[in-house]
Amino acid sequence: MLPLITEEQSTLAFSEIFKDVQNWRKQMIHYLKDENPEINTAILEAAKTTDLDPKAVALGAYMTYRLLELASDDDEAFAVED
Repeated sequence: MLPLITEEQSTLAFSEIFKDVQNWRKQMIHYLKDENPEINTAILEAAKTTDLDPKAVALGAYMTYRLLELASDDDEAFAVED
């Protein structure tokens, strides 16, 4: 099950993303190359094989990844061990 993304997490992500969208997107490419190369490859393939703007496709995918990453980190911080 995917974690619930809160308004606070969205606000945090959007504040870091929209400071400099182009630079943030480029940073995410390099970050995901190390963090999760399979996801990065899938994002780049989707970006170049659609009729949509490749930078917009990649931005949306990286934004979604970042939101899920923030939500997962918060979920783990509050997880109760059985």
